[in-house]
Amino acid sequence: MTDTASLPLPRPLPADRHIVADDSVRRVARLGHAGRRRNGRRVPAGFVMGIAVLVATLIAVAGWAGHLFSGTGVTFGSAGSSPTGPLHAPVLDPTATGKAGEVVPGGTSAFDVDVPAVAGLDPLLLDALQRATAGALADGVPVVVNSGWRSPAYQEKLLGDAIAEYGTPDEAARWVATPATSAHVHGDAVDVGSWDATDWLSQHGADYDLCQIYMNETWHYELRAGASTGGCPPMFRDPTEDPRLQQR
Repeated sequence: MTDTASLPLPRPLPADRHIVADDSVRRVARLGHAGRRRNGRRVPAGFVMGIAVLVATLIAVAGWAGHLFSGTGVTFGSAGSSPTGPLHAPVLDPTATGKAGEVVPGGTSAFDVDVPAVAGLDPLLLDALQRATAGALADGVPVVVNSGWRSPAYQEKLLGDAIAEYGTPDEAARWVATPATSAHVHGDAVDVGSWDATDWLSQHGADYDLCQIYMNETWHYELRAGASTGGCPPMFRDPTEDPRLQQR
């Protein structure tokens, strides 16, 4: 004896009825069942039902695809969509001072283009950095991005921190540029790590037009066209010798 009564058996469908979700498919099914004649010849019901099943399958697949990709921003066949990269580049906020302003999560690489510090780099610089990163990895050397694009607000914060640390604006200028002169703010510079990476780039960076600019900053690299054939230009002792940074 159980507490659950037996469920009634489902009522059988009439022989001339087919359950089909889509109205258009239902019409095809009825056509197949009725075996309409065309030009005096009877259309095989199995053939038409096969078409009905195919149409229903296509409708289901279209619905599944629309659900899967709805809201993702994927545009098939368009440039910029990548199976491994982000679908939307992050917005670069000139007033941001946190991660959106430049702060880089640990372990960030040149391929993490969803990070503003990487996304804001000049496209040519980013391309060279990605190729160099791949070359270094082939030699077993990981290259991480410690700094890249910076918002003006974040650069101002770094300058203020440097003045507090080094005591005077002149001494701080040996390490941190102003927002108006910083190559980072313009997306034209990248700071890399670790020491193995900087050592690898010191030997092979010019092959990718990547050059160390300052003697006191072994991690700071910028793009110099033609370095792959003519070598990198002489380095400045520190940023105070760089004529681009004299306007403060």
